[in-house]
Amino acid sequence: MRGLVIRNTGSWYVVRTDGGQLFQCKVKGNFRLRGIRSTNPVAVGDFVHIEPGAGDTAFITRIEERRNYVIRKASNLSKQSHILAANVDQAFLLVTVSHPETSTTFVDRFLASAEAYRVPVTLVFNKVDSYDAGELRLLDGLTNLYTTVGYPCLTVSALRGTGLAPLRHALEGRTTLFAGHSGTGKSTLLNALLPGAGARTASLSSAHDMGMHTTTFSEMYPLPSASGPDGYIIDTPGIKGFGTFDMERSEVAHYFREIFHWSAQCRYGDCTHTHEPACAVRQAVEQHLISQSRYASYLGMLDDKDEDRYR
Repeated sequence: MRGLVIRNTGSWYVVRTDGGQLFQCKVKGNFRLRGIRSTNPVAVGDFVHIEPGAGDTAFITRIEERRNYVIRKASNLSKQSHILAANVDQAFLLVTVSHPETSTTFVDRFLASAEAYRVPVTLVFNKVDSYDAGELRLLDGLTNLYTTVGYPCLTVSALRGTGLAPLRHALEGRTTLFAGHSGTGKSTLLNALLPGAGARTASLSSAHDMGMHTTTFSEMYPLPSASGPDGYIIDTPGIKGFGTFDMERSEVAHYFREIFHWSAQCRYGDCTHTHEPACAVRQAVEQHLISQSRYASYLGMLDDKDEDRYR
C-alpha cells in the first residue's frame, strides 16, 4: 500500500494511505537516501509504501523519490542531517524581532538552505501587536531588506488574529512547512488558522526570554475544504540553530540572491568575495547595494565549523 507520512514521533510514523486508513509504522531496514546521513530517514511529507502488520501497525518498506526537502545539520551529530519535511510547495519562516529575537543570521541560513533545495520561502513576522516604537522600526527595516532581496514578507499577530487573510490565501492548495525558533508563535498561528488543530502553546521562559518547546514532533495538518484536504500545514518543533548541511564553499554564493547577481561582474569566475581584487560583491557591500548583515551571514557560512555561530 501507498501512503503519506503525516506524523513523526521519533520512533513511530503515522501514515495515511491513499484509501484514508491510518497506520502506526516503523521503518523496515536501513534507509540511505542519495547518500544523505540523516537522523530521520523518513520525514513528514514523504510518500511511502507499507506492509501491514498486526492490527493498525505496518512497516515502511520504500520511500518514493522526493521532489525536494528542507534539511539542516543535526544539532547533536555534526556529520548527520535532520530533514524537517519533504515534498513541500513552500515554507513559512516565523520571525519575531523580540521575545524571542530571531537573528538575521538564522533567517539567512534558513533562506540559503531553502534556496539550495528550491523551496520558496515567505517570512512571516509575528507578534506585531506587542512591539514598541523601536521594535516596529526594526520590523520595517527587516521587511524592507528581505522584500528588496525578493522574499515575500507578511506581518501578523497570531494571538490577535490580525493579518491572517493573505496568509490563508497563500496556503490554499499547497503543502506549507511552518518553521522558526521556539516561542515565535508557530502553534498559536496554527490554532488561529485551524481552530480544531489543538496545538499546544506556552509562555516564554522568563529567565531567558526564549520559547518553551511545545511541539515535540512534526505533524501534517490538512486544510479543510468541501471536497477534502485543500493543502496541508506541516508544523515542526522549534529550531534553536540552523547549521547548513552538505553545502560546498563554492556553492554558498549561489544561494544568496543578491550576491549571486553581483558576482557576475567579478573579475574572477571563482571569486570567493572575501579578498580578491575587483570583486563586484564587496564593492556592492561598500555601496550599500548588498546589506552588511547578509554579507556577514554569507561569510559565516563559508566556514561553517563553529557550532555556536548560528545560535
